[in-house]
Amino acid sequence: MKATAVAHPIQGLVKYHGMVDPELRLPYHDSISVCTAPSHTKTTVEFDDALDADRYVVDGQQVAGRGAERIGNVVARVRSLAGVSTPVRLESESDFPTNVGLGSSSSGFAAAATALCAAAELDLSNPELSTVARRGSASAARAVTGGFSDLRAGLNDRDCRAERIDSPLEGELRIVVGIVPAYKETEHAHREAAESHLFAARLAHVHGQLGTMRDALREGDFERAFECAEGDSLSLAATTMTGPSGWVYWRPATLEIFAAVRELREGGVPAYFSTDTGATVYVNTTAEHAERVAARVADCGVETRTWEVGGPARVVEDSAALF
Repeated sequence: MKATAVAHPIQGLVKYHGMVDPELRLPYHDSISVCTAPSHTKTTVEFDDALDADRYVVDGQQVAGRGAERIGNVVARVRSLAGVSTPVRLESESDFPTNVGLGSSSSGFAAAATALCAAAELDLSNPELSTVARRGSASAARAVTGGFSDLRAGLNDRDCRAERIDSPLEGELRIVVGIVPAYKETEHAHREAAESHLFAARLAHVHGQLGTMRDALREGDFERAFECAEGDSLSLAATTMTGPSGWVYWRPATLEIFAAVRELREGGVPAYFSTDTGATVYVNTTAEHAERVAARVADCGVETRTWEVGGPARVVEDSAALF
């Protein structure tokens, strides 16, 4: 009972903030994202009767505390569905920087859920599998379905699952990443989300943003989709900054990239910035302009990477296993 899976991280386009149920990780509202490739997390799992207890290793470090609890929530859900109680060994590696705002938890839990379900011989559709990954991270549900994906809010697994949005923008989009290496965590920010005085305003506003994003993606309207994503990034930051802890994730380099993107746009280049919870910046542009955008972002003194739209989480051959 062993399997290996790969998943791509997500860039939030209309992001969720806060959870109605922190244990099931049910968000207050829908959210939409795009998977970024070739960045990925690879995870190998094995159900092994010879083990005394579960063992989780991520990027070479044994996981304990809250991180182990979150992985354990996914493992427990798979055990419940499969009717097994065998101990699990899980090892995971990402090929991109983690905890800097690049969605590593999304690809991590998506790959873990996919490998666990395969090892347990569960035959689930991607939307069904997304509900398992969601037990670790709500964004992981969208990393399971891949491409442009929509996580619907709900109070149970039938309602709160991810679905793929077909879009003609999948082949055109290029994502230039300006990596700003400032460590961040989002767990506490989610817990206190509703305490911001702007949270109610975001809830009232976000449903219109979601509708705009769905329509723009389906119609292939690049400008409308990524103008919406840029605005949503500012809205999310305003909400996190006005919570009890006053989270300010951006750094001077973040703001410098914002200014560079607006300068490019004023010069006729289709470029729009976006951030998740962190200082790193995504710059959404088209294949035609990706090289110029990457050069301008690099001028801000940061490492850059250029990514494309990634597909769904998938099981890979045994020869790719981490152990």
